[in-house]
Amino acid sequence: MELKYLLDENIAPIYKVQLAKQNRDLIVWRVGDPNSPKIGTLDPDILTWCEKLGFILVTNNRASMPVHLVDHINVGGHIPGIFILNPKLSIGANIEELIFLAEVSFRDEYQDQIIHLPYSYLL
Repeated sequence: MELKYLLDENIAPIYKVQLAKQNRDLIVWRVGDPNSPKIGTLDPDILTWCEKLGFILVTNNRASMPVHLVDHINVGGHIPGIFILNPKLSIGANIEELIFLAEVSFRDEYQDQIIHLPYSYLL
């Protein structure tokens, strides 16, 4: 398993708890955790942090995140990827999807991409 997740501050804390509980090898940090971006950090700065530390951003921000990603790439940046949770799925189903992706994916498979969950149904 090579993927690492940074959960944005608007993701319910239960995601981190359950992801860690269901797969102890998965590295999951949340905005506001020690050594992660502080609560209130602007999205462009979170993308820069994810690039530097190699974390995929897990978010529910469908509106502005695509714009921030394009801006980030246009200035020469790259990120490991962005996973957008599906509000039509239960928390459990979103968590299962994140675990599945972490277990079957290659490290740079989602570079500079936004992946809308559920992704496994498309494979």
